[in-house]
Amino acid sequence: MKSIIQGAFRNKAAIIILVVMTLGLGVMSYFKLPMELMPEADNPQVTVSVIGQGYDAATMESQVTNPLEQALAGIKGKTGMFSNSGENFSQINLNFDSKTNMKDAKTEVEKAVNAVPLPERASPPYVVQFNTSMIPISFVSLTFADGVGNADKEKIEQQVVDRFRSIDGAGAVQLSGKSQPSVHVVPDTVKLAEKGVPLQALYGVLQGRSESSSVGQTTLDGTIVNLGVASSLSDVETMKKLPVAAGVTLGDVAEVTLVNDKESIARIDGKDALSVVISKAANANAVSVGKDVQKVIDEWNRDNKQASLKMLMNTSDEIVHSVNSMMREVLMGALFATLVILLFMRNVRATLVTIVSIPLSLGLTLYLLDLSGISLNILTLGGVAVAVGRLVDDSIVVIENIFRRLQKETFSVGLIIDATREVSRAITASTLTTVAVFLPMGLLRGSLQDFLLPFALTVTYSLLSSLIVALTVIPLMSSGVLKGSRIKEHKPSERFVKFLNWNLRHKWVPLLIALVLLVGSVGTYFSMPKGAIDNSSATSLNVTLEYKPDTPVDEVFENGKKLEAFLLEQEGQEWVSMDMGNSADGAQYGSVNSPTLVTYMISMEKGADAEKIIEAVNSQKSNYPEAELAVGASSFFGGGSSTQVYVDITGNNEEDLAAAADEVIAKIKPIEDVLKVESNQDEKTTVYTLEVDPATAKSSDIAGQLQGMLNPVPIGSIQSEGQSLSVLLQPVLKLNSAADLENMSVLTDEGPKQVSSVAKWVKEEKPTKFYHKDGYTYIRVTATVEPSQLSTVGSTISKEMDKLTVPEGVKLNVGGASADQSEDFASLFMMMIVSIGIVYLIMVFTFKTIRAPIAILASILFVPIGAVLGLIVTGITPDFTAIFGVVMLIGIVVTNAIVLIDRVKQNEERMTIREALLEAAGTRMRPILMTAIATVCAMLPLVFGSSESGSIVSQSLAIVVIGGLVVATLLTLVIVPCIYELLFFRKSKRQRIEATRSAAA
Repeated sequence: MKSIIQGAFRNKAAIIILVVMTLGLGVMSYFKLPMELMPEADNPQVTVSVIGQGYDAATMESQVTNPLEQALAGIKGKTGMFSNSGENFSQINLNFDSKTNMKDAKTEVEKAVNAVPLPERASPPYVVQFNTSMIPISFVSLTFADGVGNADKEKIEQQVVDRFRSIDGAGAVQLSGKSQPSVHVVPDTVKLAEKGVPLQALYGVLQGRSESSSVGQTTLDGTIVNLGVASSLSDVETMKKLPVAAGVTLGDVAEVTLVNDKESIARIDGKDALSVVISKAANANAVSVGKDVQKVIDEWNRDNKQASLKMLMNTSDEIVHSVNSMMREVLMGALFATLVILLFMRNVRATLVTIVSIPLSLGLTLYLLDLSGISLNILTLGGVAVAVGRLVDDSIVVIENIFRRLQKETFSVGLIIDATREVSRAITASTLTTVAVFLPMGLLRGSLQDFLLPFALTVTYSLLSSLIVALTVIPLMSSGVLKGSRIKEHKPSERFVKFLNWNLRHKWVPLLIALVLLVGSVGTYFSMPKGAIDNSSATSLNVTLEYKPDTPVDEVFENGKKLEAFLLEQEGQEWVSMDMGNSADGAQYGSVNSPTLVTYMISMEKGADAEKIIEAVNSQKSNYPEAELAVGASSFFGGGSSTQVYVDITGNNEEDLAAAADEVIAKIKPIEDVLKVESNQDEKTTVYTLEVDPATAKSSDIAGQLQGMLNPVPIGSIQSEGQSLSVLLQPVLKLNSAADLENMSVLTDEGPKQVSSVAKWVKEEKPTKFYHKDGYTYIRVTATVEPSQLSTVGSTISKEMDKLTVPEGVKLNVGGASADQSEDFASLFMMMIVSIGIVYLIMVFTFKTIRAPIAILASILFVPIGAVLGLIVTGITPDFTAIFGVVMLIGIVVTNAIVLIDRVKQNEERMTIREALLEAAGTRMRPILMTAIATVCAMLPLVFGSSESGSIVSQSLAIVVIGGLVVATLLTLVIVPCIYELLFFRKSKRQRIEATRSAAA
């Protein structure tokens, strides 16, 4: 290290140039780095969605889900397959292991499902593989002025989509709530009978009327020309004049109208609207795309009077806010570092030298992020916010040691070099140990690694940059800035040295106290409930209102508007969107739902308490007794904290599954803090099945006729204003009672007959949805849990399921939020163990001994004391981010012990162990307190502010870090010396005996 320090002094000009280049490259990288909300990460899941208008859940299961599952059974890398078949939709989710190339997996899935023949009215399979780059950039509403015709609306919709797609860096543009014009032909059965025209004659009314065909070639005027025949229908009036029989036109026996059917319903703030969702392309700058979206909106509203666009939500605003927050943290960190140094050293020049490390370290960090291909997002910015407190630590230790030496010795370049060298081993080891804590993040599972790795690399780059600055720039600046400054002599605290000496003589007293505190804190932690992440600061809420599938859609819509009005009355909401129904655009994003499901998104005003609206929505459940009303917090684009624990029941016998499900529900219901228990088989709907006698009729013929009588049938298309419109023959039967089913007539080989003469209607109660797990039917029992008691209830449910006796062949699997939480916690605890091992290895290499590093690692034992104390004082429930804070503390707290023990090892060359400990504690107390206070102060804005949505840098993390660091710092100065002397007790005892004999002589 001495050669590096001396090299900086020998190449002052080069260092100055490098400093300027670092600042310049940092600024350039800042403007060059792509900005986005989240780092790019693949979700190891592929979703297949199919919309089947008019098909019930059983049909979707048998004719859509089952064939698709069979085709997907052999997909490589698949770890599990779950399907959900409901009214009008089917969805299959395939989970993959973390090693699978998801692009290849999606391609393989597409090939498999595209080869499966599906029913006529089923849509093609929509295959989606989610990636964070698909997160929408902007939500925009499109509303029309009064009097705008349907044709104009269609043109405007396309113009808006084209405008957004033309933005440089724009990806997918999804339009929801748009109308789908079609021509409805409604037969009049009375007029058909009067004219003697059979209904079947209407099926072929368009045949050959709107077609083009080639009829060959001929020679005209010496030139070969092609001949063709063309015919087209372009309006409803022409259709009405089409002949269906001799002297009878279509308009004589049917009503022909142009209808605008909406694929789905979209409303914004209580008004009909279209919602436009814009995503960015991979590697595009989210801020730039977001600004361009706003520019398009402004230009459109300026030039168009028929329709207006409004920005509802823009990711670029969130990202800019994150960047501003980071800058605030940096500035406050620099301010606190300045105050700490001034407080302890009372020297302006030393303060100026130290805070230089912040801009230099950040500049180098940004440049390294650019080289690594990592974007600026809430996780990398969070990494900078966490590292700010540590950026000045190495510089503080260096400047403090230089300052302390100058208080006793004459200024010289050699003194500055030697003073820097004295602490170089300590700051290098402490920085490497902190970095080592983040390296094991590569061991975490799948997508968690994708999110934590950018955070870890940001912290690593920041700390290594600060080390380089501390070893080169700080001593070089000190030689110029501190030259000629008046420095008063500083003496270590005699009271503290006496206090420590007493503790060393009675070391079992502080050790027992520390042990009791440790055991108490660990016990308290395991007895504390582990909750989901706090919802109060959520930026948006998701609300769902779901009715049974047999509920009329109009009734669902009216009740949906009633709840919408209530939501709009709530304080703290910025806007409310309402969506209902399925659309092709939604299916392309894997969004398919029951037609009786209404979803709402509530955007929160800044500073609003989301919990109040959650409580208000929950209070409305009694007003919707026939529906399931649920509300949950989400981040900017969903992904809120789940508080559900589920039990999956699998087996081959449906009766055994149902019996096991009843037992599971009975066991879970009495458990305290379980708010609700439900099964995916709870909802039933009435199904009438026609059992055909094969001797009298063909079931396929009967099914085809009934479909035509009860459902719209496509009979062709016409061209209108450049658009192809489907022509749908509407059903002629209107059934009002079960008796009407018996009176239906169908054609058989023997002529028209009543249905009751060739078949029998059977009434059954069947589930509204069918669930499969790896191709087999399963039942899921879901328990909604009090958020703060998630881990406790999850553990209790697991124990109850272990004790439950189920029929042979039936298996139970507990999962959900508590299982995910346990898996995340297990990953973090494993990361802690690996981190401690790496830290110990670095210490052994640094100090060339096995015992001294043990004393340093002992400081980690003090972390739980302060962390748990901080959680208790603040009343915050430990969550994933709090445990992550403990992992961070492993790297932070050992730095203080390293600085202390490094001085002890230097002193042992000329002192006894006891003397070395007392001198080191007195000398290093000031830099240890300075670095700890600087780190704590840099974390304070996170405690009193609000974290970014989706970031792991949260209030609970800051509280754990502050509490753990404060207690660990204080105990390090007392307990670590006691443990160190115990580890070398024979040598220390021998030295004290020899010292006593020498004194007696």
